[in-house]
Amino acid sequence: MRINPSPSYSILVRLQIPREPGIIGRISAAIGEAGGIIDTIDLVSRTEQASVRDILIEASSCAHQREIIQALEKVDNVYLLSAEDLTFKYHIGGKLETGCKLSFAKPEVLAIAYTPGVARVCTAIHKNKALANNLTIKRNTVAVVSDGTAVLGLGDIGPEAAMPVMEGKCQLFKEFGGIDAFPICLDTQDPEEIIRTVKLLAPTFGGINLEDISSPRCFEIEERLKAEMDIPVFHDDQHGTAVVLLAALFNALKIVDKKIEDLKIVICGIGAAGTACANIMLEAGAKNIVGYDLGGAVYKGRSGDHEHLQAFAEKTNPEMEQGPLSEGIKGADLFIGLSAPGVLKQDDVKNMAADPIIFAMANPVPEIMPETAQPYARIMATGRSDYPNQINNVLCFPGIFKGALRCNASAINEEMKIVAAHAIADLIPADELNEQNIIPSVFNENVVEAVAQEVERVARESGLARERADDASLYKMEI
Repeated sequence: MRINPSPSYSILVRLQIPREPGIIGRISAAIGEAGGIIDTIDLVSRTEQASVRDILIEASSCAHQREIIQALEKVDNVYLLSAEDLTFKYHIGGKLETGCKLSFAKPEVLAIAYTPGVARVCTAIHKNKALANNLTIKRNTVAVVSDGTAVLGLGDIGPEAAMPVMEGKCQLFKEFGGIDAFPICLDTQDPEEIIRTVKLLAPTFGGINLEDISSPRCFEIEERLKAEMDIPVFHDDQHGTAVVLLAALFNALKIVDKKIEDLKIVICGIGAAGTACANIMLEAGAKNIVGYDLGGAVYKGRSGDHEHLQAFAEKTNPEMEQGPLSEGIKGADLFIGLSAPGVLKQDDVKNMAADPIIFAMANPVPEIMPETAQPYARIMATGRSDYPNQINNVLCFPGIFKGALRCNASAINEEMKIVAAHAIADLIPADELNEQNIIPSVFNENVVEAVAQEVERVARESGLARERADDASLYKMEI
């Protein structure tokens, strides 16, 4: 199945085109017949005989990019001068760089910001470590930490190959939340080494965002770090997914007029995200959740299950259902997919309860394509940006960290995640809520602050917020 063209496979072609009637139409037709989508056509230069133009085209895969290029090469009198894969071009040299808040253009600034003036600030922090939250980058800086073992849908590709994703995560922190973040990719898969390394980094960072660490190791790593550190630790693959999913569910239930405690919920894929989604829905009131993996339904006492799955089974599947997904989906109100493409069939959707809700979040190809599910699904959401109702973690983690850092919180608790989900859901006004609009866009400028305010409020109410020295008190002198 060819998925829809996407900006992630954009190519920029430069063509020399004769000045003759209909030539742009022939070029556009060739691209269209090859399945490409034209974004822009820009004039580079022009003579009396020909013009040079850049055409930005979306494709759906590397093979599809090549098909489009071959189609253009066959257009009479048109010469392909160059073709560029923009995804790789945009990654040249990485996506991040450091910036400076002060300029050393003047000698006196150098003396203040570095030696000898900086020694006075170091001495003040030495006397009171808490001042690092006022006088260093710590208070607004997050480490994005990965070992490269569960990167996107690519699996264990190693720390070097994980870096582009971690860089992108850091850019999302900055662009959406105004938070400085830095990628830390570790060349170890030993949980003890990862835990020790992250703890050693604590003086530099105000929070830790764990990313793309394989299950079940990620559970131990996060729990240990939360217990042993006094700064927020958040595994976004688990909790970011869970928060945004819960926000979408809150709004979906308003449309289908059902209550969370009455739902039969089926989760396909019981890894980090699947477990966290189950936990947050149980916290929100769900009573009947059944998880499925390659072995079928997860239930108490199933032989061969590791500790993580045993713990999952203890709090789910109250009816002790067994068997394959195709049986368990019968009568279900909600399907949550965090597994693999194509595992949910159209007949499965037909067998669900009235007004079924489908959250199929495997990327890039979901458990069932919206076109296949929608004749029978009342509400459909995916992780993709080219369909309505994208369940995207960027709606969550910038705001959660912004709220936690702003009040110098020592941790992120379950209540903060629940209120973050409500904050996201509430950004869809009642008169705009419909089957195609249950979750705000990632570009909604109100999301981060709405989440941050609720997270900060709960942090203060639950005693996790910590006062920091007033900035002005450190530099204003008595007169």
